[in-house]
Amino acid sequence: MANYDAIIIGTGQSGPALALRLVAAGRKVAIIERKLFGGTCVNTGCTPTKTLVASAYAAHVVRRAADYGVRVEGAVKVDMKAVKARKDAVVALSRDGVEQSLKALEGCTVYEGHGRFVAEKKVAVNASELTADRIFINVGARAVIPPIPGLDHVPYLTNSSMMDVDFLPAHLIILGGSYVGLEFAQAYRRFGSEVTVVEAAPRLIAREDEDVSQAVADFLKEEGIDLRVGSKVIGVEKQGNSIAVKLDSAGKNSQIVGTHLLVAVGRRPNTDDLGLDKAGIATDTRGYIQADDQLRTNIAGIWAMGDCNGRGAFTHTSWNDFQIVAANLLDNDRRRVSDRITAYALYTDPPLGRIGMTEAEVRKTGKPALLSTLAMERVSRAKERGETTGFMKILVDRDSKQILGASFLGLAGDEVIHCVLDAMYAKAPYTVIQRAMHVHPTVSELIPTMLGALKPLQ
Repeated sequence: MANYDAIIIGTGQSGPALALRLVAAGRKVAIIERKLFGGTCVNTGCTPTKTLVASAYAAHVVRRAADYGVRVEGAVKVDMKAVKARKDAVVALSRDGVEQSLKALEGCTVYEGHGRFVAEKKVAVNASELTADRIFINVGARAVIPPIPGLDHVPYLTNSSMMDVDFLPAHLIILGGSYVGLEFAQAYRRFGSEVTVVEAAPRLIAREDEDVSQAVADFLKEEGIDLRVGSKVIGVEKQGNSIAVKLDSAGKNSQIVGTHLLVAVGRRPNTDDLGLDKAGIATDTRGYIQADDQLRTNIAGIWAMGDCNGRGAFTHTSWNDFQIVAANLLDNDRRRVSDRITAYALYTDPPLGRIGMTEAEVRKTGKPALLSTLAMERVSRAKERGETTGFMKILVDRDSKQILGASFLGLAGDEVIHCVLDAMYAKAPYTVIQRAMHVHPTVSELIPTMLGALKPLQ
């Protein structure tokens, strides 16, 4: 039996960084990885999907070349094998970097295999049993496979298996009209696939405000994506070399026939084969490990970080989990999950940057609030780039002058949003940004203008 000061299960965003900090603090560390170093972000999430989105954007811009006075002779052809090869090369740099850095880290022992609890402070991996007073669970999540009749009898793709695709699906049907599904939908439409998105909710990305959902739906439709909202999938079956998806839309039955099916209806934590019961670690009804404001589980000396704790489903929340754990454990700095502000992006084109509360959430509070919106077509930088789709929206507390939230759907919205986010963390009144001089021509320069045009939320 091998004894360590700390065991880390999983090499996703939180794990390697924490291993580095613990080793630097003189701790003897074991880190376990059952498959691919780097976790979801590096292998099947952010890095590969955004690389695919970049290739799709290039194809889209080439098709629009005439709008910029550039002539391209002949049809635009996308080489999907080359697209995948580029994606694989970018992923390999990150994955290999994580693996090599851990294996070269003095004071850290890497175990490759599936780690499972066999007791409260004991983890088995391959033929070894490891013990430590401190254990950190960082096992991530995977795609939910819904209990749709017939789904187990047809071939289907998930965000993970999509990474192996090196061909152009003739007609890609996507179950799920949220963040993962929409990014793949637009990318593959731009590669040249016919694409249909099926969403059970009445609108796309239902957690967003209705105006945001509608604007996203509008530009996806303009690109030729077939959107079927308010449609429940009641069955799937194989029809020759095709796949038929049967729908119930407000009591009316129909079907869509495509060549390939992508299931993107949500995520579930990778906690069902960890032996959590052997350690007495509590989970909720969905399998997420219950963790407090400092990410401690119900068992002293065991923490849960990243997607498996249900406290965030993004690379940046996982990284922040590491920061919180390290700060409390090593720096005597009482950082908490509740200190962070909601922030994320949807990487369609144009992207959506979202922080804080939505307009709908602000309305539910009943607080007196101020609102300002601005169409991207009024932004000089957007007009110069020929990318004027979308709008920006900011919400402010009328009395405290604190910014409550913002939605930036448009050119560089995923970057520009941080101007507002940083002010929120500083707890600065909106007037600080309103009086700031921003650089021209940029998208950010319109934020002070927006804040100077706030009106009561009706």
